[in-house]
Amino acid sequence: MKNFNRRDWLKTSVLGLGSLPLITGKLSAKTNSASGQHWNSESMLWEMNPIYKDVKMKARLLANENPFGPSSGVQKAIAESISLGNRYGHADAAYLIDMLAEKEGVKPENIMLGPGSTDMLEKTAIVLCQHGGNVISADPSYMSLVNTAKAMGGDWKAVPLKADYSHDLDGMESAIDSATKLLYVCNPNNPMGAITDPVALKAFCKSAGKKRPIFVDEAYLEFMEKPEDHTMVGLVREGHDVMVARTFSKIHGMAGLRIGYMVATEERIKSITSMVRGTMGLCVTSLKGAIASLKDEKFIDSCRKWNKESKEYTLDQVKSMGFDPITSHTSFMIFPIQQEGKAFAGKMMDQGVGIRVYSIADSPWCRVSMGTMDEMKLFVDALKTVTA
Repeated sequence: MKNFNRRDWLKTSVLGLGSLPLITGKLSAKTNSASGQHWNSESMLWEMNPIYKDVKMKARLLANENPFGPSSGVQKAIAESISLGNRYGHADAAYLIDMLAEKEGVKPENIMLGPGSTDMLEKTAIVLCQHGGNVISADPSYMSLVNTAKAMGGDWKAVPLKADYSHDLDGMESAIDSATKLLYVCNPNNPMGAITDPVALKAFCKSAGKKRPIFVDEAYLEFMEKPEDHTMVGLVREGHDVMVARTFSKIHGMAGLRIGYMVATEERIKSITSMVRGTMGLCVTSLKGAIASLKDEKFIDSCRKWNKESKEYTLDQVKSMGFDPITSHTSFMIFPIQQEGKAFAGKMMDQGVGIRVYSIADSPWCRVSMGTMDEMKLFVDALKTVTA
C-alpha cells in the first residue's frame, strides 16, 4: 500500500482546501547526506489546544483518562499506605517487579519501573541520544520520545503512516543509517488509534532490531480484546533488542498516580539504569496501588468492556452525523472536522465538554477520549449543537 503522504491526506480530508487552523504544521525537510533522501524534521501533527483555567467540565474527554478507575481495591490499598509515606518503597518496587516479571513471562532483571510509560520513553531517549544521532518513527505519532531526543541534540527521521494509518515498517527499516540510535513504534498508535499488524511488526523487530534497538510503546494495548496476540514482549524473551512500555495510566485508571514499566533485555535495562533511576521516582502509594490493580483482573476486564460499549455508541453517533473516524483500537477516537480547531474546542467547552484538537497536515481533527456512557451522550449532544 502506498504511503499516506501530505497531499493524499489533504485530498481525503473532509475539510479539503478550506479554512486552516491557527497553528499549522508546515512540513520542513532535512536532507540525509548519506542517502540523499529527505526526512521531515517537523511533524505534520500539531496539538492546538487552548488552556482553560477554572473550567468545570461535565465531560472531561481530553486526556485519554479511564473514567472508571482507580478500582476500589486500589483506593483501599492507597489509603492504607498513606501512613507509610515516611518510608521509601524499595521493597514494594521489588515486589511489583516480581509480579510484572511473572505476568510477562520474563525475569525481574527484564523489568524497569518508572512514573508512567512516558517516563520510560524519555529516559531511553536521554540515554541513547545523549551524543546526538537520529530517531526513526512514524508521523503522526506520539512525540514524547522524539521531542526528548531532539532536545538532546538528536534528529528525527519521520516516516509517514500508510494509507490505512498503520506504520510503514519497510520505510522505517530502510531509513536506518549510521547515525540512527533508536526506532520507535507506538502500537496502537496515539493519536490515530490504529494498529499495526503484529505478525509484520514482529518480523520488523527481528530484522531491524539486529541493526538498532526498537522501542514499542504499548500504552493502549490492553484495551484490545486479545492483547496477548499483539504484544512484542515475547521478543524480549527470545533475546531481541526490543523495549516494550506499558502503563497503569490507561486501563488501570491510575493516570494521576504515575506508574508504568518497561520490558527489555537485561543488558538494555542496565544501560539505562546505569544513568537514570526508575523506582526513585515512585511513591509508596503508587506502588501499593499498582500491586492491588494487578490483582484485580475483574476490574480490568470490566474497563475493557465499558470502553468498548462507549466507543461503539460514539462511533455510530459520529458516523451518523457524517464524520469519518479512524477505526480505533484504543480508549479514544479521532476524526477530521470542518471547523478551525481552537474555535471548535472552545465551542465544545462552552457545552461543558473537553476534547483535544490537532492540526494534521494543515487540517483540523478532533480526538475524543472514551468516558462513561452518560459522558459520551453529552459529547454527542455537544457535537450536534456545535456543528448544527
